[in-house]
Formats: sequence, C-alpha cells, structure tokens
Amino acid sequence: MKVIIDLIEDIRESISNAEDFVFTAGLLKEDKNDSSKLIYAGESPLNTYHIDKIRKQLTFKIDGSDTQITVGALIPPLLISDMDVMMYELRMDVNEQYNDMEIVGFGKNEEMKKYLLFIKV
Repeated sequence: MKVIIDLIEDIRESISNAEDFVFTAGLLKEDKNDSSKLIYAGESPLNTYHIDKIRKQLTFKIDGSDTQITVGALIPPLLISDMDVMMYELRMDVNEQYNDMEIVGFGKNEEMKKYLLFIKV
C-alpha cells in the first residue's frame, strides 16, 4: 500500500520535484506464463484527483478529458497538509471496471516528462 508521503518522497528523490512532469497511470498485467512477473500494458494521463477525508484516500481519476495533473499543481498543497493526511492511501479510478485500484509503484519517463503511478490488474 502506497501513501501520500511515499509519493512526495519518491517525487523529490526521482525527479527533484520537477513541476512540469505530468501524472500518468501505468498499467501492469501478470505474465500468463509466470505470475511472478508483470508486463507493462500501457499508460494514460491522469485527469483529476480528490482527497477523501472519510475514506482517508487520495484518488486519481482518468475521465478522458484534456486536463492533466502536474507535479507543480499537486505537490505544493500536499506539502502543507497535516501529518494524518500524509498517511492517506493512494488509489486510482480508471473506468467502471477498474475502480478504486491500489497504486503499487512509481516510475518516471524523463524524456516525456511523465511521472507514472502503476496499478496492477
């Protein structure tokens, strides 16, 4: 389980808080021949996010719009959050079939200025 503080630390370490990086969903699928291996199956930009104080989650969403979340838009408000908010779980809504998905890891594509949030299906 990844939480907000994990995200903040990884962004600081991996891309030095570069504000122009765009948050992107990365889809991982289990290898049919070896379930211990994951195969990269594509990506999509994340369009919105919401902090749910009741469920204690930061949820990213793909809604098909042209809106894109940048590091510069998301991270500064998170940095001034209370410590209990820093422990909120990271989740993602891809579509109706893949809703409330756990974010299992992070990555980056420096050439394309993408910061990836990986989910597994």
